[in-house]
Amino acid sequence: MRKQKILTVDDDPDIQDVLALTLSESYEVVQAANGKEGLLMTRQKNPDMIICDYMMPVMNGAEFVKALKKDILLRHLPVIMLTGKGEVKDMVYGIEAGADDYLIKPFEPDELLARIKMILRRTVRSLDANPLTHLPGNTSVMEELQQRIDKGRPFAVGYADLDKFKIYNDQYGFEKGDDIIRSTARILIKHVQEKGGHEAFLGHIGGDDFVFIAEASLMDSICQGIIEEFDQTAPEFYNEEDRKRGYIIGKDRQGNEIKVGLLSVSIGVVNSTTHHITHVAQISEIGAELKKFAKSMDKSNYVRNQRKE
Repeated sequence: MRKQKILTVDDDPDIQDVLALTLSESYEVVQAANGKEGLLMTRQKNPDMIICDYMMPVMNGAEFVKALKKDILLRHLPVIMLTGKGEVKDMVYGIEAGADDYLIKPFEPDELLARIKMILRRTVRSLDANPLTHLPGNTSVMEELQQRIDKGRPFAVGYADLDKFKIYNDQYGFEKGDDIIRSTARILIKHVQEKGGHEAFLGHIGGDDFVFIAEASLMDSICQGIIEEFDQTAPEFYNEEDRKRGYIIGKDRQGNEIKVGLLSVSIGVVNSTTHHITHVAQISEIGAELKKFAKSMDKSNYVRNQRKE
């Protein structure tokens, strides 16, 4: 597994030695002596995080962070700023420039490591989160599935998406489509959290595709709750005329005019007790097959892989 990389920017060689000693066991460490050199190293070495001093020659910490945040390819990088006891007031400028956190020197190594871990975890989640629903994205979903496989305890995975969503989007526009995705996310959150308990997980792969993980014994209740509430909510997203007649006029992939019923939700449920799951790709493949079968029924429903291998 790749070690995350931290760039330390400080003109004091003693501080650099302390940082290297503190960080090198858990992280790959690269170093720069001032802000100008730090910007160059950031572009060359692609660090996951930066720790910089406030008082530096050539370019101080606040100037360094401002320059970093102006670069659209670098502005996501988290920065911890170090300062001496007498410079605490100056830290306001560092925070305003865009620093994520700061520590006063001399610092406790354990506190620095704890803050690094917290900020890196928060950054990964923020970058991975779906911008529309703020639910964990594809990377987090894959990591969560792998953790469940590694633990070796039984679990079930639900793959949910909306039927006839593209045609709805074409007819009503993307803004209305985004409203439906957010509404679907709220329904999923409610039923996965309420019925799945604290060990349940919910992610948003993208578009109208969602993934949720819970104990296999709880999946029937979760899926039934999602379907029932979705079917009650879906008509609200249509105008009165379309809602009364129960369909809209759309076009298929060949451009032919067709009647399309109201939105529905299909869920494919993969149960780890009925398949010998060894890697994440297996779950995705089985889930896609089950969801395809569920979508063929032309109404909200869910399908489980009941047959044992």
